[in-house]
Amino acid sequence: MATVDTFLPDIIQTTFFSGYTVFNTVVYTLILVVFVLAIIKMFKKLDIDPISIFYAIIPFIFLGSSTRALVDNGFYPKTVFLITPGLYILVGLITIASFLISISLFNKMEIDYRYSLFFMGLLFSVPNIILFSKLNFIAIIYVLITWIIASLIFMGMSFLVLYIKNKNIRNDIEKILEHKINFSIVLAHLFDASTTYVAVEYFNYYEQHVLPNALNQLFDTYLTLFPMKIIVIVAVLYIINQYFEDQTIKNLLKLTVFVLGLAPGLRNILTLTLGT
Repeated sequence: MATVDTFLPDIIQTTFFSGYTVFNTVVYTLILVVFVLAIIKMFKKLDIDPISIFYAIIPFIFLGSSTRALVDNGFYPKTVFLITPGLYILVGLITIASFLISISLFNKMEIDYRYSLFFMGLLFSVPNIILFSKLNFIAIIYVLITWIIASLIFMGMSFLVLYIKNKNIRNDIEKILEHKINFSIVLAHLFDASTTYVAVEYFNYYEQHVLPNALNQLFDTYLTLFPMKIIVIVAVLYIINQYFEDQTIKNLLKLTVFVLGLAPGLRNILTLTLGT
């Protein structure tokens, strides 16, 4: 087994840095929950809607995903701060610090914090962008075609909502699907599913996560990723809309779900573009 950091005990390297298991997935989820709770308090104190930075944090998502892809392909060393979960904690802290700086600039100079946050993320990402000089365009085309087809099928399936007999449920789901933020979240997860499907079916990669592997073993195809993503994400958005009244909590949860879809999707396609 390739070591991550020699100073880490073997049991920690085996448990947390040798692929995904049920145990470390639960641990990562608990870390994420603690992180989200802390961020909720921050947004409440600043009195800012988390959804306002929905698109502004995309460069930071790229930063984390591209760094992981570069680590996986040997451009950066495999250290505790450059792979899961250390990398995403580090990028999360960088994002929060940049956000607070952006808010300070907004208060002092009236510079829109969304734009300053976006460009700070781009600045941090420049070294990674430079390293992506060799691209596998065939992989990119495969992913884009798969994503477009999956998205079109999803949009077509959206019309089936009209046939749901329960009027209240039908109206609730319609509200989810017609909101551009919610729709962007579903598309982000379909993008993730598309990159995974293309990687494992056409480029001899393998899926590390527990649930997709279980579905693949059950149905003998990774096409199950697409209905799984749609069902789970629409259900999650439905629960968020129905059972969370606090707008800050509701929108931060949506932002979190968006990141959880786009980040692995970007990592996958960036790994494929390196052609290794």
